[in-house]
Amino acid sequence: MPLIKVQSSVSTPDADAVEALLKQLSASLAKHTGKPESYVMTAFEAAVPMTFAGTTEPACYIEIKSVGTMTPAQTKAMSQDFCQQVQQALNVPPNRTYIEFNDAKGYLWGWNSSTFG
Repeated sequence: MPLIKVQSSVSTPDADAVEALLKQLSASLAKHTGKPESYVMTAFEAAVPMTFAGTTEPACYIEIKSVGTMTPAQTKAMSQDFCQQVQQALNVPPNRTYIEFNDAKGYLWGWNSSTFG
């Protein structure tokens, strides 16, 4: 049920690097949310046209969604962790990365022909 979706203006990086990043993000999201990694989904989209602070320098937008409630301490820790991972993998500085955290109600999240609520 946790999802992390990364969109970046960075041109398509090496496929192995993307796969490694997605696996790292998956494990980290499971750890941060306390949910089994078997429910975590990751997605990556490169070469997305975007600006940040009025420039087209490399930037990144990350969406994190999960059923349940994320605490302020969790989101702060995730922000630090995921910004660092994206910077290492894509060379996008943390000050050019936005992260949106979204708590979903179980009945608004579908899986396996049903919902979590």
